[in-house]
Amino acid sequence: MNNETNIWQKFIWLSERIILMIIAIATLFATGIEIYRLIEEQTVNLSDLFLLFIYAEVLGMVGAFYVNNRLPVTLPIIIAMTALTRMIILQSKDLDSINIIYEASGILILAGAAYIMSLKDQISLSKIKLREDIQEQSDK
Repeated sequence: MNNETNIWQKFIWLSERIILMIIAIATLFATGIEIYRLIEEQTVNLSDLFLLFIYAEVLGMVGAFYVNNRLPVTLPIIIAMTALTRMIILQSKDLDSINIIYEASGILILAGAAYIMSLKDQISLSKIKLREDIQEQSDK
């Protein structure tokens, strides 16, 4: 039973890394296409910069997973906030003002969620440090 579980864990681990590599390659490809378009058109808008920033955040999220073997929850939240901001910039002329307020409210809610999650991470890190300190004292 344990060997069968181990095989599935290895399969999931490998699949996860393959999918993350595909995400990284696709993000680099999309970034290249966007930069090529910017050079070809010789114009850069604020929405273009937000799109490049989203690509950078996605790459940062993949990189963070490879370094820590865990995905920080705040990164997807920040990506969502950036995407909503880009949407507001792109559609602000065509939208009713109430829709802009809804989207801005979404950004505010996401910012609150990111703040709460960062507090959770700080509490978790302080608990880990406390355990390490207790372990060091008991080893002495």
